[in-house]
Amino acid sequence: MADEWLSLSDTAKILGVHPSTVRLWSDKGVLPVHKTQGGHRRYKRSEISLWSESSQKSREIEPEKMMQEVIRNVRMQISEGTLRAESWYQKLDEEARMQYRMSARSLFHGLMNYVSANDEEAATEAYAIGYEYASRARRYNLSYVDAAKAFLFFRDSLIESIIKVYGDAKVPASQASQMYSKIHTFTDQILISLLQTYESLGNAAR
Repeated sequence: MADEWLSLSDTAKILGVHPSTVRLWSDKGVLPVHKTQGGHRRYKRSEISLWSESSQKSREIEPEKMMQEVIRNVRMQISEGTLRAESWYQKLDEEARMQYRMSARSLFHGLMNYVSANDEEAATEAYAIGYEYASRARRYNLSYVDAAKAFLFFRDSLIESIIKVYGDAKVPASQASQMYSKIHTFTDQILISLLQTYESLGNAAR
């Protein structure tokens, strides 16, 4: 029983997280995983139990240390030239590019405020960030599709960095899953605000 092979979905149920989280942890090397000849992920119950036990016993990462590590990881991703491969980024001049490179920091601090804010304050924070992305896109003549792509680029960089920090710190799965859920809720609100604001600004300009 201890060496029973588990599927990805079975492992997700045991750890109490979404299957996509297990997939990401596996690909990042955080969770012990084995691949079949057909490329399917399989997990040993004994290894998952041991990993889960050690994660539950680990201490929580300090919020300030997490912030510093996440910002460092985001900067590293951006400095690796990934931005220059983005089609929307290639349409911008240097001043506009500098403004967009600063977007990751405002998004990160907005997320930190959201985590500790009440629902009304969180909605205001999300609206403000969405407005910022939309107005900047219109200022630099980006389409609403490019505006969304720009936001999603920084959102994904932020999420990947947070997942890495939580994974390296072996934060308990239940706590990590709760944080990921908050991230997606907040960033979805921002994206909706961005699209609504972009449309409103366009109508006002006519």
